[in-house]
Amino acid sequence: MEKRKIIEVRDLVKKYGDFTAVKGISFDVYENEVFGLLGPNGAGKSTTLEIIETLREKTSGTVTVNGLNLDDNPEAIKQLIGVQLQTSGYYPGLNLLELIDLFGGLYNRKVDGMELLKQFNLEDKAKEKYKSLSGGQKQRFSIATTLINRPRIIFLDEPTTGLDPQARRNLWTLIQQVRDQGTTVVITTHYMDEAEFLCDRCAIVDSGKIIALDTPDALIDQLVAGGFERKKEVKLANLEDVFIHLTGKDLREE
Repeated sequence: MEKRKIIEVRDLVKKYGDFTAVKGISFDVYENEVFGLLGPNGAGKSTTLEIIETLREKTSGTVTVNGLNLDDNPEAIKQLIGVQLQTSGYYPGLNLLELIDLFGGLYNRKVDGMELLKQFNLEDKAKEKYKSLSGGQKQRFSIATTLINRPRIIFLDEPTTGLDPQARRNLWTLIQQVRDQGTTVVITTHYMDEAEFLCDRCAIVDSGKIIALDTPDALIDQLVAGGFERKKEVKLANLEDVFIHLTGKDLREE
């Protein structure tokens, strides 16, 4: 069965004066996949996401989200997507349940706050303030808030940066669960092991252009077919696997 395109980007350009941050990129995101945008700092990843999210104006090109043209229907697109808030978006005087109620009101949605927190293993933090959470808990809550308006697509910009290995792995599991429930996930990350684990397909962006786009397995196979060899022998596990195994991924609340 042919996959349905839920995001279509064609010849997208973004200029800031004489500087061109995004240089005519094109790609599709299919419904119910995890799609990764990978690249070094300044490659144009976040700019591209912000344009699709309706947060930044494009210079030229077309963007279609679930059949809606960005130029004609930005408000309708906003109803379809969930975007991680920055830390400054959380009112310091409100606890997690109150924040969820607030966001639900903004979206005009009735939300079962405890059920949402339970889904992200945060029900025991319901009456806590956001600032009192650990790094991993803050990231889990920020992803939970993207689901309040029951979006078709969520955008996660480097969601595990700064987290310890257990918190990263726990967040990977949650992202997979969100996808398994029918939500399309678009993610940026600097961690290639994360992209390899999570992404169904990924685009590698450099200097405002897409230089490769395929499944992680296919991209690796293409590199190996070109004669690439690692200098160090590849083992069946890495040091992070050792750390997780010894310290207990499921035993720590992070």
